[in-house]
Amino acid sequence: MNKNIHREITQLSHSDSFLVYYRVKDDFNFPLHFHPEYELNFIHKGSGVRRVIGDHIGEINDYELVLVGPNLPHCWEIHKCTSKEIHEITIHIHKDLLDEQLLSRRVFKSIRDMLNRSLHGISFSEKTIQEVMPRLMELPKTSGIDYFLEFVSILHDLSISRNQKLLSTSFSNFDNYENSDKIKKVHEFVQDNFQRKISLDEISELVNMTAVSFNRFIKKRTGRTFISYVNNMRISYASRLLLETDLSVGEIAYKCGFNNLANFNRMFKKIKNNTPSEFRTEFNGIQKVL
Repeated sequence: MNKNIHREITQLSHSDSFLVYYRVKDDFNFPLHFHPEYELNFIHKGSGVRRVIGDHIGEINDYELVLVGPNLPHCWEIHKCTSKEIHEITIHIHKDLLDEQLLSRRVFKSIRDMLNRSLHGISFSEKTIQEVMPRLMELPKTSGIDYFLEFVSILHDLSISRNQKLLSTSFSNFDNYENSDKIKKVHEFVQDNFQRKISLDEISELVNMTAVSFNRFIKKRTGRTFISYVNNMRISYASRLLLETDLSVGEIAYKCGFNNLANFNRMFKKIKNNTPSEFRTEFNGIQKVL
């Protein structure tokens, strides 16, 4: 099964706290994936969509709100859903948004406990969802410190809400994914340098490995070749620029290390399942905290 689970590179950068995006879709299929960030996922008018969280499989109702912990495999599939107007708000949250010292304070205890429970995936009750839904819908429209404080307030209200349900009986099999010093070094280096060509010899030398050994290492740890890993990083950054700027597709391709527009379009569609222009129009809004 692990071979069919891919490690998603989210659009969060080193300096972001969390990322909120909102869209309305007529399709809702996401492959099974995991990432080191927490994910809060809200869905409205998606009755019949199938949810997979860890070892849990279930069918959602008209209202869905789930908190997924770091590296816990998850996906949603259209399954029996016939709605052509599925509303989705997805929030990716850095693992260290609220550090251990802050979470140790009494006022944050309920949030700390909820984040710990999210390692199994948490489903919230419909009553709770309807109470926080207006605030979630408004969140992408705010900015700055108000944006941050409102989100922490939402987390607190969710943490003390009644009738929370744990979804997966098991923890993630990928908890140690980010714990490798070499993986961290590779990820940070690629994130800082993907705009230019990175040679296999250069990255191998960075982690004191031969090119052949490094190729085996990166494929084993990420399920991708190094070239594929870099391209995923580039497309992730391109996705941000498409949503946050008015730059042309050609300008974005160049900024993300692609010197050939046709190659950029082909790679983007391969990874995102739609063209850059289609991706840009699919989302209604996106905000970030710096």
